Amino acid sequence: MNIGHALLRLVLAGMVLAPLAQAAPPGAATMPRAEWKAIEQVIEQQRNALIAGDGAKAMAFATPALRGQFGTPENFLRMVRNGYAALLDARATRFLEGAFIEGSVVQPLRLILPDNTVLVAIYQMEKQKDGRWKIAGCVLAPSTVQAT
Repeated sequence: MNIGHALLRLVLAGMVLAPLAQAAPPGAATMPRAEWKAIEQVIEQQRNALIAGDGAKAMAFATPALRGQFGTPENFLRMVRNGYAALLDARATRFLEGAFIEGSVVQPLRLILPDNTVLVAIYQMEKQKDGRWKIAGCVLAPSTVQAT
């Protein structure tokens, strides 16, 4: 899944996860809690579709640009299985606090894998003209949290 280059640089530099745990500074962009819940629902529904092997349904939660990148549900599922298996294999998940980073809406999801490895799936979200949220990209990043 593709994500903006600036955002990817932040993730790889390890600078994204610390700000997510902090309160927003005064004057920072905010959204109503209902919007964050809507974003979480989109991510949960896509993950459920991926686990069920329903590529068409999973693709429906992605932006048109992301869908165009993969073309078919089969290609989309193949990409997820090859590069994002942690989304399918996680034994537990928990949404972390969403944030605005360089103008992008970002929603992290903590993943605890069967071997207790902890990763964070960092979703870039885009609100569509019809008001619905869609997934524009995702990267997996290591976490400093230990599973219990």
